[in-house]
Amino acid sequence: MKLQPEHIEGAHAITAFTPGMVRVDDQTYTASVLVPWRGEVLPWPCAAFEQLRAEHFEQLLALAPELVIFGSGQRLRFAVPALMRSLIERRVGVETMDTAAACRTYNVLAGEGRLVVAALILEAPAFTQGAGEPARHRQPV
Repeated sequence: MKLQPEHIEGAHAITAFTPGMVRVDDQTYTASVLVPWRGEVLPWPCAAFEQLRAEHFEQLLALAPELVIFGSGQRLRFAVPALMRSLIERRVGVETMDTAAACRTYNVLAGEGRLVVAALILEAPAFTQGAGEPARHRQPV
């Protein structure tokens, strides 16, 4: 029995995620991105959740999604509805989750052929205190 959805030809797949990095197909990104189900992966000029503005969500409208998966960073945080007003008024669904969960959810929905866009905040990885090494938390995608 197959437990993973079929991959739709031409749809993007998020193939890896670690804090501060996401790989879409064969390309690695280290800054926040918009990942549409098809077309070009775009930079999303928002390095931190606290920087979110209405303009960031308005940028998504040009991609004509039916659903946006918003990855809020390393932890789950909800943007105020006023920031997403442009999406809400056009009846675009928005689901919020931490970025690791958003990557997994995006893959399922894109694999089903849904018109989905992942809006992913990629924050710099957290450092472990005193060890001098970044905390590495590879998330399965």
